[in-house]
Amino acid sequence: MNIKLSPTKIVLGTATPGGGFPLYGDSAAAAINETDSSLLVQTRNTAGSAENIRLLEADELDMALVAGEPAYEAFVGIGRPASKLKIIAAIYSSPGMFAVRSDSPAKSVRDLVGKPISWGTRASGITLLGKYVMDGLGLDRETDFQPVYLDKAGDGPVKVAEGSVAAQWGAGIGWPGFTAITTAGGRLIGLTADEIKQIRTKHSFLTPITVPANSYPGQSEPILAVGSWSYILSRTSLDDEVAYRFAKALDRGHAKLTQLVEQGAETRPQNTLIAAPSFDHIHPGVQLFLKDIGLIKIA
Repeated sequence: MNIKLSPTKIVLGTATPGGGFPLYGDSAAAAINETDSSLLVQTRNTAGSAENIRLLEADELDMALVAGEPAYEAFVGIGRPASKLKIIAAIYSSPGMFAVRSDSPAKSVRDLVGKPISWGTRASGITLLGKYVMDGLGLDRETDFQPVYLDKAGDGPVKVAEGSVAAQWGAGIGWPGFTAITTAGGRLIGLTADEIKQIRTKHSFLTPITVPANSYPGQSEPILAVGSWSYILSRTSLDDEVAYRFAKALDRGHAKLTQLVEQGAETRPQNTLIAAPSFDHIHPGVQLFLKDIGLIKIA
């Protein structure tokens, strides 16, 4: 008699509806579930990166999406004890930018000083990225702008369209908020080379990223920005074998993932090696997978 085993259930935390993490998380879950029937990835909306870290450390999620800045603060121990959470995958780079309406006179970050700005949800890693980028420019997100924080990431484009905010801060290529604004004729505002140099003098963990032309509707020129890599992190107690199978299925399902979400093109095992602060931050099960596909050697 054949006994069919139930698939291993993995609960993956994302963020509030309308943002990039739910889009990516749902796409990754679909790609993995299609690729490996022994896994069942179920996504859960959360408040974002900060809450995801807390839920992972409390073993209330198996894995979660976490932006680079809150992951950096957790790993280093800024304002808290250093975290022992593990990296399953680096998923995509997140260049930070502003989006404005087509009729906005703003052409640069300085043009937005003093204006109402939608920074995103308070728990979002993208919002924290904005804090670091502004600080690197010698600006305070709270006092040099009129900060607006959202209950749901998807509310930002609506506020831009109605004119209640002058700009939406966001990050990433294919980010839903930017897509909505630029589809309606809006523009993106990045950084100058001098601004990037100034930011990285103070916050060297931020990486220069060029957003290629035509990444968004109406964007005819490349845009300079800084940002970081977002991750899939896991609870420390996640079994090595489960982490291995997840990483393998994510890699094998890459074509499907990219078909579902543009940012998935960057979700490659080699980028996990590049983006991890150190090799020890990578989950042991994923380390073994990286060895088996020939990317590393483990004695």
